[in-house]
Amino acid sequence: MDGGVLEQRAAGRQDRPTLGNYQRTRRYVLAVLVVALFALLLVGQSWFPPESVVHETIEMAGIVMIFLGIVGRLWSTLYIGGRKSAEVVTGGPYSVTRNPLYVFSTIAAAGVGAQMGSFTAMIGFGLLCAFAFHIVILREERFLSEVMGAPYKDYLARVPRFVPNLSLYNEGDTGSFKPRLLRTTLLDGLVFLVAMPVFEMIDSAQIAGTLPVLFRVP
Repeated sequence: MDGGVLEQRAAGRQDRPTLGNYQRTRRYVLAVLVVALFALLLVGQSWFPPESVVHETIEMAGIVMIFLGIVGRLWSTLYIGGRKSAEVVTGGPYSVTRNPLYVFSTIAAAGVGAQMGSFTAMIGFGLLCAFAFHIVILREERFLSEVMGAPYKDYLARVPRFVPNLSLYNEGDTGSFKPRLLRTTLLDGLVFLVAMPVFEMIDSAQIAGTLPVLFRVP
């Protein structure tokens, strides 16, 4: 084969985005959304007073969602274990949804929104996160379809993209365990935990009048 053609193909592979690019994009999306919510909370407040039962109930539900999201992301990482671009992973959380990491991240993000003590912030932030991830997912699916071919396309046809279908659950195989990936996923999830004390400080500052409240949401 002509050497120039080989060089062009090699250059094309180098220019082509890798799965790591999409995974970094996921982290950027989460970071941007969390920062945006922080900015929103600095000037907004729930309709429900911080001491009210409704406000506290929404916050507690959000804490449960944050922990569910973190545990779910760790569970997903145990299965994916660096295999995502090497083979089609179909066990555990990947048997009920093709993107469990995105699903659990969205749940945790909604939990972060709930720390405002607002139904609107909880649901709205979850939907915003899901929409942002949807764009990343479409690009990632095109990449994996090209790289993995027929096995991945068959997986696309059987398993839902986002909303889990629990009837499809299959324990499957976790493959080789990679502590480094699990540690990275845990550190990524800590951003959700950091939100809780920060939002409590914002609440306290607004109650004390140190921070202005420009609007309220239900």
